[in-house]
Amino acid sequence: MENKNIMSDLVLEPGTKKGVSLTPEAIREVKRIITDSHIDVNKGLRLGVQGGGCAGFTYMLDFDKPTDNDNVYDIEGIKVLVNPLHELYLAGTEVHFEPGLNNRGFIYRNPNANKTCGCGESFG
Repeated sequence: MENKNIMSDLVLEPGTKKGVSLTPEAIREVKRIITDSHIDVNKGLRLGVQGGGCAGFTYMLDFDKPTDNDNVYDIEGIKVLVNPLHELYLAGTEVHFEPGLNNRGFIYRNPNANKTCGCGESFG
């Protein structure tokens, strides 16, 4: 599969990283989900955005098969899939997993978000 990557042609704000990253906590949780849920080895972790939410966009996180247009990253053995159009909004985003009893779940640390909602699941 040819991996088309338009990020190299984009002009980003100085200091903005290309791509996405996962914290060690997120890596552990994704690997646990893959193992416990018997996720198909041909699928990867899809990160994306969609219109909606109280701040304009919501984050998407799911397991999916890669397409020819996806940017594919290998992060500690996890295949991470990002549609190049979504990467415009996700460039430099770090995904973290909070394992505690309160506020448990994935957290998106997105340098491109200029506003977020109180629940942390949408941004503008």
